[in-house]
Amino acid sequence: MVIVVGILLVSWGGPAASAFWSTVSSSNFAAAKADTVNPGAKPVAVVGTAGSVTVTWTASTTAAGRSATGYSIARYASATGGTRVPAAGTCAGTVAALSCTDTAPTGTWYYAVTPMLSLWQGSESLRSTATAVDATAPGAPTVNAPTYVIATTAANITATGTAEANSSVLLTVTDAGSLHSVTKTVTANGAGAWTASALNLSTLNDGLVTYSARATDAAGNTGAAGSDTSTKDVIAPTVTGVQLSNGGSLPGRIERDDLVTLTFSEPLDASAICSAWTSDTATQTLNGNSQVLVSVSSSDNLTVTSSGCSTLKYGTVALVGDYETSGSMTFSGSGSNASVLQWNPVARTLTLTLGTMSGSGNTVAQNPAAAKFTPASGLTDIAGNPIAPAQFTSPTTSRF
Repeated sequence: MVIVVGILLVSWGGPAASAFWSTVSSSNFAAAKADTVNPGAKPVAVVGTAGSVTVTWTASTTAAGRSATGYSIARYASATGGTRVPAAGTCAGTVAALSCTDTAPTGTWYYAVTPMLSLWQGSESLRSTATAVDATAPGAPTVNAPTYVIATTAANITATGTAEANSSVLLTVTDAGSLHSVTKTVTANGAGAWTASALNLSTLNDGLVTYSARATDAAGNTGAAGSDTSTKDVIAPTVTGVQLSNGGSLPGRIERDDLVTLTFSEPLDASAICSAWTSDTATQTLNGNSQVLVSVSSSDNLTVTSSGCSTLKYGTVALVGDYETSGSMTFSGSGSNASVLQWNPVARTLTLTLGTMSGSGNTVAQNPAAAKFTPASGLTDIAGNPIAPAQFTSPTTSRF
């Protein structure tokens, strides 16, 4: 009679008390021999980045030399006792290999390996040495970018901010639609301050520019982004019009209430015109008693000074006519007779109204002519782009 060789697996007393049984002879008087799964080998755990832990161990066998078919990996918060937490990542479930990578939360962890043979398992291994895991991402950095990127600064921009101390900060600067980008990696100092200098944003389009910074700590955790914005404007303002207007009763002759209107291609920085002007959106005016003094030279060049602002940048208007005959003349006055200088950011006009005249003008009416204007050095648009101090000739003719 032939007895079929077979294997009988018997488990009792819980998973750790498993036994393996097999026949040891094919004779009619075959005997049965018990076999057991050996305990798992003590693993080695090595911390990687961003909460990853690589766990390795040596293979386990039964007492009879049969290889384990898989391993169950767990971690504990203490060297002994405590709650068993099944490992995650590639360590989850039954692992056929001899290594895997866990994704662990922040804390100190001790790893253990339990060998498996089919539905049976051996004893859990001794626990690994303590493994300190930092899986906490740093907070979003603060970012401080310049308000404007202009022609003279676009190739050398500096952004600053704060982040987790000693973290690596990746700064990405993009234009609208992220059509172009510039990146730079810097390191925050021990106090958390960081500086990204010499950023060349010349290739970015004009308009909104976004600065996005992410911090990565020493453990490899990368946090959320912090951001700030700039406006890129590299187009310099220009003079587009010089208009002389008769505001009095004598067309072609210079007198009180006559006007000089300068028009620009875009709004100027009001404070660059008059240091006392503070708004770039509201109309700004100088009209106090004797506050604005207009001078017309013997060569019919008009200039302006004012006691209403410590620094006034106007320029020179060439009237291109023979309006002055007494050597020079001035216009000032008080009350409703005062000279007035007014900036209108919506219309983009700088308008000068002449006050009471001192001196005498030509009694002969002048013909319309193309007046000219040379801007003062230092006039800029709101972004800070300077206007070229070159003389502009009006494309149309006008007169007082």
